[in-house]
Amino acid sequence: MPPATSLPPPRFADAPAPLTLCAVDAVALPTDEALMLAWAGGDLPAFEVLYGRHRARLYSFLLRQLRDAALADELFQDVWQRVIAARTGWQPEAAFTTWLFRIAHNRLNDHWRAARHRPPPPGDADERVARMTDSRTPETQLSEFEQRRRLQLAMEQLPADQRNVLQLRLEQELSLEEIAEITGVGRETVKSRLRYAMDKLRAGMNA
Repeated sequence: MPPATSLPPPRFADAPAPLTLCAVDAVALPTDEALMLAWAGGDLPAFEVLYGRHRARLYSFLLRQLRDAALADELFQDVWQRVIAARTGWQPEAAFTTWLFRIAHNRLNDHWRAARHRPPPPGDADERVARMTDSRTPETQLSEFEQRRRLQLAMEQLPADQRNVLQLRLEQELSLEEIAEITGVGRETVKSRLRYAMDKLRAGMNA
């Protein structure tokens, strides 16, 4: 059974060893659902593979929502603790990714309800976002930084429900059906929120 605490945030992890064509052809990679079932049956390495696949995406999603590394670390740990606690009764009724991000979505909602307001971004929020990617030249860095700054400011003006579905769609590349299941609203509502969010983003970026 994996430890109940001290799951590290996905920082500076070593890149996985490249797979050769022979290895890929010889052994099909297990699905997330197969790994989850194997882990529920006591296979600890299955959890390690599952965690390695999804930790960066989950942490990035939480950090973008919270804009605070310490708080993102806390919720990141909490989401995985909930995954650990629920593993024995888990059934593949939905894709593992959908289930994982539903937990994250609900945990974020719990946080905002407890806080009763969305806190302002930290003073160095722009610098933190800029450090998340590496640029090649000072000119490119400045240009990309300005674009990210404007995009971040525009996204911060979106209502929380629109910002949430937009990030799940663009950053996590989830389908409308998966987002609907994660957020607990209908597919058409997701489409509507995405449309309004994109319209507001275009207006904000062109202002």
